Amino acid sequence: MANIIDLTADTRNVNGTSSAGRLRRTGTIPAVLYGRKRENQNLQIDSKTFTQIINHSASDNILVNLKLGSGEQLALVQEVQHDHLKGGILHVDFHAIAMDEEIHAEVPVETKGEAAGIKLGGQLELLIHKLSVHCLPKHLPERLIIDVSALLVGQAIHVKELVLPEGVRVKLDGDVVVVMVDESKVVEEVAAAPTDPKAAAAAKKAASKTAAAAPAAKAAAPAAKAAKK
Repeated sequence: MANIIDLTADTRNVNGTSSAGRLRRTGTIPAVLYGRKRENQNLQIDSKTFTQIINHSASDNILVNLKLGSGEQLALVQEVQHDHLKGGILHVDFHAIAMDEEIHAEVPVETKGEAAGIKLGGQLELLIHKLSVHCLPKHLPERLIIDVSALLVGQAIHVKELVLPEGVRVKLDGDVVVVMVDESKVVEEVAAAPTDPKAAAAAKKAASKTAAAAPAAKAAAPAAKAAKK
């Protein structure tokens, strides 16, 4: 789950491009805090401190507890504008949130394990690299990790088959494929087989058996799961 990091912020009373430039030259980043239940508030934060937070974060979704004078505000780092020419950070947008209200965020998807189908000539394809999730701030995951070790050639893992962390929901259709083992590599290897007729025939026969076995294995999977239950 995402950590909540304390960050001191001061009110910024002067706006405009020139004032923002002066702030950055003093090691300060201009920022804005906004939210559904509050007016926009111009802020300034320490450049070195915030850069360290960004560099040490394992996720793009960063939760901060903004220290604003005598008060505090939980916020999600919504957008970070980088200076791609000179380096450094130009501006930061913070979205004010509450611990008891759901938030929406894009969470990266990663795989673990080696799919069984790769050893049979298949190729692992991750089709969705980020998933939109809804959850309370305390349940926000840094990433969603999918175990692909049991996947055979032609098999896939759909949204409805994902094992999500507690309190996390996705609104994407359940039949959407997230990751699969593609048969294309098997076909490509057959096409690139040696010109020897016997060797080519043997390679083609082996590939056909692999491709034919995939649907049967996929069909047998539910029965195997039911048997374990």
